[in-house]
Amino acid sequence: MKAWAVDRPGPAADGPLVLVDKAAPDPGPGEVRVRVSACGVCRTDLHLAEGDLPPRRHGVVPGHEAVGRVDAIGPGAHRFSVGDRVGVAWLARTCGRCRFCQRGAENLCTDPTFTGWDRDGGYAELVTVDEAFAYGLPDEFDDLHVAPLLCAGIIGYRALRRADLPPGGRLGIYGFGGSAHITAQVALAEGAEVHVMTRSPDAQRLALELGATSAGGATDPPPRPLDAAILFAPVGDLAPVALEALDRGGTLAIAGIHLSDIPSLHYQRHLFQERTVRSVTANTRADGEHLLATAARIGLRTSVVPYPFEQADAALADLAADRITGAAVLQLDPA
Repeated sequence: MKAWAVDRPGPAADGPLVLVDKAAPDPGPGEVRVRVSACGVCRTDLHLAEGDLPPRRHGVVPGHEAVGRVDAIGPGAHRFSVGDRVGVAWLARTCGRCRFCQRGAENLCTDPTFTGWDRDGGYAELVTVDEAFAYGLPDEFDDLHVAPLLCAGIIGYRALRRADLPPGGRLGIYGFGGSAHITAQVALAEGAEVHVMTRSPDAQRLALELGATSAGGATDPPPRPLDAAILFAPVGDLAPVALEALDRGGTLAIAGIHLSDIPSLHYQRHLFQERTVRSVTANTRADGEHLLATAARIGLRTSVVPYPFEQADAALADLAADRITGAAVLQLDPA
C-alpha cells in the first residue's frame, strides 16, 4: 500500500514526509482494518513532521483524523462489520489500569498509545485500529467533512469544557484554524458570545460568517472583557495577551500539544482576581462521542480544503505557512 512516512523531521518546506510502499497491515486481536477515504491534516502532524513533537520511531505514518470503511476484522473483534464506516482518532489505546484510567480520566493515562505517533496513522491507504477506540460516524457528514471532527473537533470540544465558560458568557478564541472554527460553532450553539483574535484576514472573515461577534488581529484586545478564552495558536507569546483580556475569574485553556515558550507573567495584570490557566491533554473517548453527537445535532459546518493524497507534503507546507483557512483534508480513492 501507499503511505506517507516521516523520514527526517525538519521544516515542512524541506519535505520531511516521503511517499513509500508498505506492506498492508493485518488487524490484530480486537482490531479492525480500515480502507481510508479521507484523512484530516492536523497541526499535530505538522509538529511531528517538523520535529517539535519528536517521532517515537523512524518512518512513522502520521494522520489521526482518518475516515473509511472496515475491510478486515481481527480475532475477537465484534463491534463493527466489514463495510461499516468508522473514524480513527488520536487516542489509540490506554492501559485501563492506572489510577487515571480508573477514575475516567483516560486522557491522562500513564501508558497511552497514539495514532500517527506511536502507531501508523491515516496518511495511508489502510490503517488498523483497536475497535474500542474507533468511532461510528454520524450520517449527517460525508467523509471529507467529518474527518476534521476526529481531532480538531474533539480537542476543541475538550478545550471548551476546560475553559469553564459560563452560560451566555463571552469566549475569546486565539487562532482560528481547523479546531477553532469547529469549537466556535459549538460555543455559539450553546449561546456564547464569541470573539476571535487571529492574524489571518481570511480566518477573520470566516469567523464573522460563522456568527462571531467580533474578529480582530491576534494581539488586539476584544471589545469587552472575556469570561473564558482558548489559545489554539501554538504561540506562547499570546498567553499573556489572552490572560490580560480575561475578566475577573476567567479561565484560559491552552489547546495545543505543543506551544512555544510563554514569556514572564505579571501577577497583578495576568493572574490576579482568580484568573486561571489550564492545559488540555489529549481526550477521552467520551469527549469524542459527545462532540460527534453535538456536531450532528447543531448542523455544524466544517470548512475544508481538500488535497489529493499524493499532495500530503504540500498540505503540510501550506499549513505551516498559514495558507489554509479551515481544515486541510487528504482525499483517497476508497476503491
